[in-house]
Amino acid sequence: MPLTIATWNINSVRLRAPMVVEFLDRFKPDVLCLQEIKCMNEQFPAQVFLDAGYAHHAVNGQKAYHGVATISRLPLSNISSKQFCKKLDARHISAQVEFDGKSINVHNFYVPAGGDVADPAINEKFEHKLGFLDEMHNWFTHKSFAAGQVIVGDFNIAPHENDVWSHKQLLKVVSHTPIETEKLDTILASGNWVDLVRKHIPVENKLYSWWSYRAKNWDISDKGRRLDHIWATPDIATNSTDAQILRDARGWGEKPSDHVPVIAQLF
Repeated sequence: MPLTIATWNINSVRLRAPMVVEFLDRFKPDVLCLQEIKCMNEQFPAQVFLDAGYAHHAVNGQKAYHGVATISRLPLSNISSKQFCKKLDARHISAQVEFDGKSINVHNFYVPAGGDVADPAINEKFEHKLGFLDEMHNWFTHKSFAAGQVIVGDFNIAPHENDVWSHKQLLKVVSHTPIETEKLDTILASGNWVDLVRKHIPVENKLYSWWSYRAKNWDISDKGRRLDHIWATPDIATNSTDAQILRDARGWGEKPSDHVPVIAQLF
């Protein structure tokens, strides 16, 4: 059996815990990384996921905002979190998974969205986002990131032209501006990371993982962006066998997340 890792910005884990359990039951990932859990550690619905067969949890929560959590059927070790930009936001958690004699470090990120104005001089949220990306880049130059690493999460950037519904119309919209996409591409290239989704789904194909709540009918308008990513170091990527984005999940239930799960098989 392959090792399967999924990432999903759930936009409130307590509100959508039943939806997460349904996903776990249907798709059975070994590891699921959640973003925007929007709860403190002690409020995390751990028992719900334990009952679903996911006994191992790494949680970095925050009251009402942000927060990341990794749940797993396999034991998690060396759990840690890192702060960025001297802020106390809960935007990262890492944990080590052992599989078939291999140790894999899974880093779960929620990169700042960046607000609405793509100008760091007048928008502190956008300045924060750019600084966060710079610190990610600097951290990933450490030799420990040379192998055995997977980074996943809501990066809040759609880097390629076919990762957005209209490249031309979104060039000045936060999440697809040149400064953001260039910074993300620099991180990807300088660390020899492999974008596992685009390894298996060619960049020529339009591909999204997020559709705004503002759209009256997200499916018909289809104005999406690929904001959610799974990257791996080359030693892991070379053994990756598949990746998919579950578009249909955007329509699950009465109150779905505006993001959908992204899944990659690593071995």
